[in-house]
Amino acid sequence: MQHMLLQTTPGAAHHECLISLGTNIEPEHHFVEALTILRSECELIASSEAIRTAPVGYQHQPDFLNAALLVRTPLVYDAFRAYLKDVENRLGRVRGPIKSGPRTMDLDIVAWDGEVIDEGYYQHSYVRRPVDEVLTASCRTLKQREHS
Repeated sequence: MQHMLLQTTPGAAHHECLISLGTNIEPEHHFVEALTILRSECELIASSEAIRTAPVGYQHQPDFLNAALLVRTPLVYDAFRAYLKDVENRLGRVRGPIKSGPRTMDLDIVAWDGEVIDEGYYQHSYVRRPVDEVLTASCRTLKQREHS
């Protein structure tokens, strides 16, 4: 299986990205595999402990293992998002008819360069708790979003 290569350009700007990880198909195995890939292909700044959480939405599935990572990348947002989808695919991710159904790995960008871009951070403790742990460990804060 071919996968994307992260190529760096000398002098390229780097971005910090907070990633939410979630898995409930062989979660311990896929969690370790995702960390191995991301550590070898990205610059890891900080990571949270994994937490076990009940599924949200579709309930007839195993509990999830959730965590967060802060990485630095030379890729722009769209390229890094595509890279994360490639990592999911390498880990056997199958996108089925149930959006909140079981998965080998789900990698979502929660914040890009310190700005929250995924509302899940505000809506779900399984996203917020690990992200907040990473923020504390890395001495980072998130920009407050504008409320209308």
